[in-house]
Amino acid sequence: MGFLHKEGTPTLIVVAAATTLLLGGLVLAEASMTALVAGLVFCVAMQVFFLQFFRNPARSTATDARYVIAPADGKVVVIEEVDEPEFLKGRAIQVSIFMSPLNVHVNRSPVTGEVLYQKYHPGKYLVAWHPKSSTDNERTTLAMRAGTGQVVLMRQIAGALARRIVCYAKPGMHYGQGEEFGFIKFGSRVDVYLPIGTKVLVQLGDMTRGGEMPIAEFV
Repeated sequence: MGFLHKEGTPTLIVVAAATTLLLGGLVLAEASMTALVAGLVFCVAMQVFFLQFFRNPARSTATDARYVIAPADGKVVVIEEVDEPEFLKGRAIQVSIFMSPLNVHVNRSPVTGEVLYQKYHPGKYLVAWHPKSSTDNERTTLAMRAGTGQVVLMRQIAGALARRIVCYAKPGMHYGQGEEFGFIKFGSRVDVYLPIGTKVLVQLGDMTRGGEMPIAEFV
């Protein structure tokens, strides 16, 4: 695992080219020293922003089949019992994690198990905390059967800035707890749907750490 995620390579190349052209244009135009300094600061800031956005820090997962681990870094914005009609077709406990552009955007498997279902849905780009973002936005739904038998469903949701959801998981594949299964670019959200009776270990407003922090416990 490198410091930078592979999904960032095309974007970083484009940003590097654009900032180089900008600085080159200022030099060719014989811009003032103030303009050159401002341009340099802007270009450095852009590079730093995209480098931190596509960072891929190593995470240490203490695997435990009793627990559901956070699939993403971010803030818990929803905890409620809902109907999940797409795959579970029944009641479930929804825990939603909002990722700001400053969070790590790697998505990690909350359980060790087999992928049962994966489907991409085109859609809108409402802000990720909008109540209808789970059903109206561009999204990918992924369901896994944990080694203990429970089915956990995840939904990667695009936000107002996000324009690409990446999901590597396919039905039949097996993932270890904390193993990377996807990535979302530029501000987004991950919903986790848990069986009724699961004990939720987080509260609204809590900050999660993907691949490491337990968010629920099977009982």
